[in-house]
Amino acid sequence: MKYHWIHTCLFFLVSICSFSQSKLDTFLKPSDSLNVSRRNVVIITEVSLGSLTLLGLNQLWYADFERSKFHTINDSDEWLQMDKLGHAFSAYQLGKVGADVLKWSGVNKKDQLLYGSTLGFTFLTAVEVLDGYSSKWGFSWSDMAANAAGTGLYVGQELLWQEQRVLLKYSFHQTKYASQRPDKLGDGFMEEVLKDYNGQTYWLSANVNSFVKSSKLPNWLNVAFGYGADGMLTGKNENGDNLFISPNRQRQFYLSLDVDLSKIKTKSRLLRSLFDVFNTIKVPFPTLEFNDRKGVKMHFIYF
Repeated sequence: MKYHWIHTCLFFLVSICSFSQSKLDTFLKPSDSLNVSRRNVVIITEVSLGSLTLLGLNQLWYADFERSKFHTINDSDEWLQMDKLGHAFSAYQLGKVGADVLKWSGVNKKDQLLYGSTLGFTFLTAVEVLDGYSSKWGFSWSDMAANAAGTGLYVGQELLWQEQRVLLKYSFHQTKYASQRPDKLGDGFMEEVLKDYNGQTYWLSANVNSFVKSSKLPNWLNVAFGYGADGMLTGKNENGDNLFISPNRQRQFYLSLDVDLSKIKTKSRLLRSLFDVFNTIKVPFPTLEFNDRKGVKMHFIYF
């Protein structure tokens, strides 16, 4: 009798999950035509989240530093350009999200690109303006160029191929440098993911079958080209405080394989949505590294 009740409960739970899964899949399915309610929800949500984020930054971050007249800075030579790749990555990913949610709303392709894919560029421009009024930072034209490059990578591929054949991805591993300057490079894993440029790698991940059709290769297989840097305790190597000058700063270039999760076939729209989220991260694979100091180095698994 005990097992009978267990089986009954399991059957009941599976039925609920199946029903919920079906309803969720229906909700996640993009509309075939313009769904005004969905579109309005998307616009209100984006404007609200963007405004709240900017207000929060202004009050919780910039308020701790002295304000100034609007000014520009030239920081193009800092962090061996790793911060610029971070800008490009953010603009690309936010633009992709913006276009995808408008597609879900049934908005036409032209408006997806015009109003959706520019989401990242618009938001990051607003942040750059806030930088321009802070004495500690300043409006950076090189940051703006990186933002435009990230947006352009998404829009250009949609115009040329109507798909993203080359993805801009990210990976991270912890380094010894964060503990030396936790205020600058992060204190703890979550901060280091955002701040420690030594552990970050940005990848252009190209889908093989999108360029060279082959029935022998899996459709999800990508070749990835990465860029990273190491040995950085400050933005610039030339620094008045000799304590933080590192003689080991170097650029690193990588060649590896990757997985395009969007190419994995599934009928579940929930799984597709999850694949889209995790498709921003480079899948660990054996990797060849080319750097300034050691030449070629092989990583059995590289994060």
